[in-house]
Amino acid sequence: MDIQLLLTALILGIVEGLTEFLPVSSTGHLIIIGDLLGYNDDTSKVFKIVIQLAAILAVCWDYRERLIKVALGVPSDPVAQRFVGMLFVAFLPAAVLGLMFHSTIKALLFNPLTVATALIVGGLIILYVEKRAYHPRVNSVDDMSWGDALKVGFAQAVAMIPGTSRSGATIMGGLIFGLSRKTAAEFSFFLAIPTMFAATAYDLYKNWALLRLEDLPVFAVGFVASFIAAMWAVKSFIRFISNHTFIVFAWYRIVFGIIVLATWQLDLVAWSES
Repeated sequence: MDIQLLLTALILGIVEGLTEFLPVSSTGHLIIIGDLLGYNDDTSKVFKIVIQLAAILAVCWDYRERLIKVALGVPSDPVAQRFVGMLFVAFLPAAVLGLMFHSTIKALLFNPLTVATALIVGGLIILYVEKRAYHPRVNSVDDMSWGDALKVGFAQAVAMIPGTSRSGATIMGGLIFGLSRKTAAEFSFFLAIPTMFAATAYDLYKNWALLRLEDLPVFAVGFVASFIAAMWAVKSFIRFISNHTFIVFAWYRIVFGIIVLATWQLDLVAWSES
């Protein structure tokens, strides 16, 4: 068994779990760190799908009581029906645009240099949003309007550009549209469930031929690492934003992006450009 490959799987699993629900772009981190570790072949495509699935399952487990309540209430509970409806409305923009541009974006933009640029731009946008006057009018996911859900959905669609961050786009969009920090974060988590399940199913369908039984140990290590790291990250993130702004994430993105671009410009790291 290749110990180095298992260690790579462990590292990438932890990275995915820690970054999936933070406004720092998990896909961007996987592209950059995967490239740095030399794990960017065809097998890595399926591996990244598997560990992303683990992260979303961690959120499902963390919010299992709410999800079970909604599932049981859909046939008769207007509140549950409205909640599911809002998730569907918010899911639609990314679903439609994703089907239209998914292949093109993956072919042209999934490289460390694009990610680094998007990290910096996204960080600057977070700083801009945080410097605006902040007067939240929606303090609970159940208080969101259909228009709120649709606008957050379009914000999520921007995250098809790697390095933007799905959670970052939805949370910042939520803040701009009047959601409280906690409401924006929780709706981002809930919206991630249909979005990431759909993206995972689509990617697995497109890459089914790459699945191999001999890769199971590597995938298992990454899956478990991602699940545990995501469980910790979601709980810690909610606690953090209760008393802090997102500025620390903005500066992290900017510094990380500048480091990647600097190492490329100075020929310190041979980053992939396609």
